[in-house]
Order: sequence, then structure tokens, then C-alpha cells
Amino acid sequence: MFEKKKMSQVAVAKSQPSQSKVTAKRKYNFMLLMLCMPGLACLIIFKYLPMFGIAIAFKKYVPIKGIFGSNWNGLDNFKFFFGSQDAVRTIRNTVLYSVEFLVLDLVLGVLIAVLLYNLKSKIGLKIYHTVILFPRFMSVVIISFLVYAVLSPSAGLANQIITFFGGEGISWYSEVKYWPAILSIVYIWKSIGAGCLYYYAALTGIDPTLFEAAEIDGASAVQKAWHVAIPELVPIMVMMTILGIGNLFSGDFGLFYQVPRNIGLLYDATDIINTYTYRALLGGELARSAAVGLFQSAVGFVLVVVTNAIVRKVSPENSMF
Repeated sequence: MFEKKKMSQVAVAKSQPSQSKVTAKRKYNFMLLMLCMPGLACLIIFKYLPMFGIAIAFKKYVPIKGIFGSNWNGLDNFKFFFGSQDAVRTIRNTVLYSVEFLVLDLVLGVLIAVLLYNLKSKIGLKIYHTVILFPRFMSVVIISFLVYAVLSPSAGLANQIITFFGGEGISWYSEVKYWPAILSIVYIWKSIGAGCLYYYAALTGIDPTLFEAAEIDGASAVQKAWHVAIPELVPIMVMMTILGIGNLFSGDFGLFYQVPRNIGLLYDATDIINTYTYRALLGGELARSAAVGLFQSAVGFVLVVVTNAIVRKVSPENSMF
């Protein structure tokens, strides 16, 4: 009996970490915390401290009086936006484009990542990586000029090809119906290279023996991708989807402002909340633009929390928090 008690005490002592190990772990965590401090300080200074400025959304802001000196006007700034004829158009465009881009990012990002992962040539892999990633680092202003070079009504490449084959040139910058497709193509060309890198990095972390076992069982390349690669990508796919849903009420300002060249005739297909807010700022309506921005942020936060709650209910291991 005494021996059993002694053995149990020894086992408990071994299972408990020694004081030196605890001290070393705390020291290591403290060092990591110190490394995070500069980034954390920047986050607090540039993101959290300026948040008192959201008071502008509830005030009749006068620059001379300042934020605290201006009078409160309740929800009048929000009523202005939601009561205007532009609210339905901008919200509709913002949400529809965001949903479309979210789906395209997910589907094409995974597809391109799987194709690159199965590429055997290292030189070819580097070339493809460079080609698809290069547009991501181009300024939107440069991209807008490239698009204009293709779609210019007088000397654009697209109209030259159309007229060469006997067709009639199209006035691209006055025809609304073409711009949903144009903006989608430009977005994919610019963004998909960077988007697929997340999935490609996740694929490189998969145990190669899983693919070897599937190949031994007679699985084709498509079957290996469907039954091995994609299930392993589900966690990062869910995470990217949750983050994308948080941006449903936001959009790429440069894409929707620079590429269509801010032409009023195209607003029905190119105007989103971000461009509307920018035009309000140009008109001196700082309080109303702040109200719209606050609405976007609040809706995005709610969407992220709700989506993550749904994911946690269905598949807890794939939720973000």
C-alpha cells in the first residue's frame, strides 16, 4: 500500500512542470509579447484612439467648431442617406458585387492553387506565380489606364478588333450593361493571384503520403483534388469566407472609382457605398459620409460575428473564435 502511494506521488511530481520550466516559459512568452508591442502600439494609436471621431456621424459638423463644439443632430445624417434615391442603388451594387467577388475568390482561388500544386516543373511554377501575382502590385491608376487603352471608343484595342471583323465600335464608357462583366474581369485579373496563395500555402502543408495513398488506390488527379486536397483546405476556406462576408457592405474603391473613370452615366452599375461616401466628402458633407462609414463598419462587424456563430454551431473546429 505504501509503495503504491509513493509511486502515485512520484507520477504526480513528474506530471507537474518544474518551477524552472514554468519560469522559462513565462520568459519566452514575455519576449514574444515585447516583439508584438510595436505593432500593438500602432494598432491602438492609429485604429482605436481615432474612434472617438465616430461622434461626427451624430453631429451637424462644422469644421470651425470642431468635433466637440458642433451640435448634435441625432440620426439625421443616417436619414439623409437611407432616404435618398442613391441608397438602394449603392447598397445593391455593393452587396451584389461583394457576393460575386467572394464566390469567385473562393472557387477560382482554390482551382488555381490546386493546378499550381500539381505542376511538376519548378521553372514553370515560378513563371506562373510571377505572372498571376504581378497585377496585384500594380497601382489601380495604372490599371485604369490599361483598361482605357483597351476600351477607348476612338482608339481602343477592343473596338479595333471589332471593326477589323466588320463590326461596329462600342461606346464602352456610356453603356451600363457591359460594366458588371468588365469590373468582374478586372477584379479577377488583379486579385486572384494573391488570393490563391493562401490556398497554395495550405496545400504545401498537407502530408504528401495522403496523395500517394490515394494514387496507390487508383485515384485520378481530379479525385485526389476532390477527396484529399479540398477537404484539407476547408478550414482556411471557411476563414476566408467569414472575413469576406464581413466586407459585404464594403468594396474596392479604386476599382469602382478609377476604372470606370467616375462617369455619371455608369453609376447604375459602378456606384457603391465607398464611391458615394467619397463624393460626399468632396462636397464637404463630412458628417453624412461618416454616418455611412459607421453603418458599413457596424454591419460588417455584425456579419462576421453572426457568420462565425453559425460556423461554430455547425463545425466548431473551423470557427475563427
